[in-house]
Amino acid sequence: MEFCNCNSFLQLLSLILTLHLSISPTTQQQLAAGDLNALHQIMDTLTDVKNGGFFSTWNFSSPENPCSSFAGVTCSVINGELRVTALLLGTGLSDSPGLAGTISAIGIYDLTELTQLILYPGIVTGFIPSQLGRRLKNLRVISLTNNRLTGTIPETISELQNLHTLDLSHNKLTGVIPPTLASALPELKVLVLAYNNLAGEIPEFSDESQLIHLDFRNNMLWGTLPETMPATLRYLSLSSNGLWGPLNSLPSSNLVYLDLSMNKFSGPIPDSFFSSSLSSMYLQRNNLSGELPPPSSFFESYGPGSIVDLSHNFLSGDIPNFLESVETLFLNNNHFTGKVPEEYVRNVFAGAMRTLYLQHNYISSFPVENPRDMVLPDGVALCLSYNCMVPPTVGLAACPASAGGAFSRPFRQCSVFNIGNSIG
Repeated sequence: MEFCNCNSFLQLLSLILTLHLSISPTTQQQLAAGDLNALHQIMDTLTDVKNGGFFSTWNFSSPENPCSSFAGVTCSVINGELRVTALLLGTGLSDSPGLAGTISAIGIYDLTELTQLILYPGIVTGFIPSQLGRRLKNLRVISLTNNRLTGTIPETISELQNLHTLDLSHNKLTGVIPPTLASALPELKVLVLAYNNLAGEIPEFSDESQLIHLDFRNNMLWGTLPETMPATLRYLSLSSNGLWGPLNSLPSSNLVYLDLSMNKFSGPIPDSFFSSSLSSMYLQRNNLSGELPPPSSFFESYGPGSIVDLSHNFLSGDIPNFLESVETLFLNNNHFTGKVPEEYVRNVFAGAMRTLYLQHNYISSFPVENPRDMVLPDGVALCLSYNCMVPPTVGLAACPASAGGAFSRPFRQCSVFNIGNSIG
């Protein structure tokens, strides 16, 4: 489940900032010569993958003003001059192959009034110019996603004190995350570096950080969580890295989406994770252990659309009933014991809980009065295989192939947990 559609998010953000910052230029006023020359250089180093694409409107011989005729170019009158303030390179359409070539440092860093630099998906290669941070002090949005950029993230980006959004995801960037990205950008709200080849530790964040969206997934990061993480975070994804250690330092009071899956985190799950604000939580495939903590006093039920995935860990104890309102719940491949709470059974057969995976635990009972008469609603998935009981047939049909063919655990495995076999 994705938190947002990135292209739609960037297009909306671009529209808002453009409406706020730009003044509609007149066709009589000429674009500043330096900016016009910069656009020439940009077109010299970038090209459409498909003929008749983005640059088809960039006609430098036309009498029309580039501010009103060039796709992706937005201008404003600043100190009496017509200047380029936003540059959106590419169409952003899902069926567009995008642009090829390299980012022209010489061209772009002459656009000193630029507030937005967006490069839509394509096959652009090369490094991110370090001059972006040194020359373009007014930048608020940098988005260079889904291309083939290589090299390291320039530390000079931390000099952009007005930067609101930095998205360099889905490229081939290497090296470490510059520490100053986490500590020296007071206005930064969105930081997305996902799907690269970044290594090293996650840097410490400033106490003043106002980040609300942080995405470092699918890299090669390692180490423990920073001692300081922004308390303002609403979206956090660190999945598919090599991170380890406890989760105690993670602030969760404002989190709505949390994905720490496919790492090496260990220890118990903090009780603060089970809060009313956190409706999507992915902790699967770690080394988490212990019993699930009781929810805090302000806990409210999850409700429609909620997802909790705690599968493939070492969690133990009885299954708590406070997860009864989760719509999609994965507790499989743990060490849970005892019986399934009746609230879960009721919500599954009512269709409120759409997915309940409990396979590969040590559960002794799934309390239904007459399993033969129970029919799951359409679209509901229930899996109870390989526990310390003979599961009802209704709890086997929706099991994934990875659950295996064995219906129940051998008695000798269940006896380790002092649980006897029982039927439904």
